[in-house]
Order: sequence, then C-alpha cells, then structure tokens
Amino acid sequence: MSGIVFDNSVNLAGLRIGHAVSAQAPTGCTVFLCPPGTTGSADVRGPAPGGRETALLQPEKPVSSIHAVTFAGGSAFGLAAADGVMRYLAEQEIGHPTPIKPIPIVPAAIIYDLFMTSGQVFPDAAMGYAAAGAATADNRAQGNVGAAVGATVGKWGGFRAIMKGGFGLASITYAGATVFAAAVVNAIGDVINEDGTVLAGARRQEGGWLVADDPYRQLPVRGPVQGSNTTLVVVATTAAFDKTVCHRLAQRAHDGLALSIQPIHTSHDGDTIFALSTGKVQADYDLVGTMAVAAVAEAVRNGVRQAESLAGVPGLLG
Repeated sequence: MSGIVFDNSVNLAGLRIGHAVSAQAPTGCTVFLCPPGTTGSADVRGPAPGGRETALLQPEKPVSSIHAVTFAGGSAFGLAAADGVMRYLAEQEIGHPTPIKPIPIVPAAIIYDLFMTSGQVFPDAAMGYAAAGAATADNRAQGNVGAAVGATVGKWGGFRAIMKGGFGLASITYAGATVFAAAVVNAIGDVINEDGTVLAGARRQEGGWLVADDPYRQLPVRGPVQGSNTTLVVVATTAAFDKTVCHRLAQRAHDGLALSIQPIHTSHDGDTIFALSTGKVQADYDLVGTMAVAAVAEAVRNGVRQAESLAGVPGLLG
C-alpha cells in the first residue's frame, strides 16, 4: 500500500513473543503472551483450519479476555503445545476467574508441516511451555523460527516447485496508535510483491515462476495439497477496542492476505487471523483497519524475505 510507512523497529504493541523448535525435525511453536486486560477475537476464512478456542472468541460469546495465543506446526497434533502454555500461565495464576481457580484463555492454531518432518515429530506441551518461558518484549526474530520453521509456500505448483515460508513481523504507528502483525506463512499460493509480481512461490524447473505457464494457478492439477496449507496471523493494536470491534478488525485484516498471497482462502487453506486490543488509545476503527491490512501484507512478505533454505527447499535468504 503505497505511502504507508512501517516502523523501523517493529513495535510488538505490548505482546511478548517466544519460540521453541524441535531438535529432531523442522517443526516448532510460537507463543504470544498478552498484557493484562487484552481483548480479542478471531476470524477463520480458510475452510481447512485447525484451531482451539476459536469458537469462544466469536463476538456473541461472553468471555472477551485473552491471555496468550499459540501457533504451532504438526497439524492437529501441534494443538497440544497450547496445553504447555496454559500450564505456564496457571503457575502464575493468570487466567479467566472462576470459583475454583483462574483458567487461562489460550486460543491456538496450527499449520501442516508434515512434509518437512515426515510426520514423526510434533510440537507438544513441553515445547509450548518452553516457548512461553522464552517470551520477551523485544523478540523480533523472523524467518525459520518457531511455528514457521517448517512452513512452505507455492504448493499449488506441486512439491517440487515449493519454496520456504517463514515467520514475519511488521508494525505501523500513526495518529497515536500502533498496529502490529505477525504471520506464519505456509500458503498454497505464491507470496506477491506490492506490484503484483511473485516474491516467493511455485518455481519452474527451468527457472522463473510457474504462474507464467498457468496464470489461473489451477490447484487440482499438480498433486495432493488439500488441507496442507494455512497462513496464521496475529494482529495487535494499542487502540481500545471491545470484542466485537476486534472481530471486525480480524475480518478486515484478511484483506492483507489477499494483497500478499495469490490464491488465498482456497479449499486447501486454513487461514486464521486473531485480532487483539492491548491498549487504551482512542482511535478510529477504519483507520486502524487500514493500518492492519498494510501490516499483515508486509508481515507476510517479511516472512519469506527472511526465510532460509532448509531440507532442500530454497529460501530467499539462500
């Protein structure tokens, strides 16, 4: 989005980020610890999602507080990482108040990275606990980290054509408010530059981009990809929004995926965005929404820009 200026040093909008990865295979998890009073919601556009507590985050449900968000590889097995995050928070008596004890609200979502792990190693509760314990307010690591260590893009072209995905960050501060976005980029589609050209995606074996041969990026033609793709996003803002407005912000933020990934929201994707309000700044929703769209698109692009080659899958960093 031309003219929008991104923060030179990414502002995490009050979140703390921690990563953990397996020593046996390229898979891992990422944890976002929320400051006290964080409100949030989620919007799931991909028809093949894997998630936890996303129903609770819908605007008509009464609980609005969120204590952490967990992203993990390992497909549905990776949802176990959130158990470790809950244990970490429970030890500090952080959670939604109940008559017996506080219950941490830890929504989670996963990517399918079993192509990289052969389905032998999955993020688990111990990994989630480690990532939560490692979370800091200045963690700006990108690329092959956490939940994105096994992420890939361009799978519409078949497995021989894929490139490395990654974890990307971006933030914008304007008119007193900050919008932060973090993305785990594991898309079936290509990641697209602002000018519409391919940044990373399905490659031709003889060089160049496969889209030159198939401008419609026809998905069923080239191999078993159903359910194996998802881009996960956290959008956090210091603007003071309630749960209903956070839900609208999550919906709006999907436009950032549409600007940076083609195709997006296909039958083979599980794209999910969590939107969090972490502050008390009075800000216009429409302005914050525009900032969120731009931040999400930039975070997606940064995820592949910072991705290194791994296990024979080429990354832009080499």
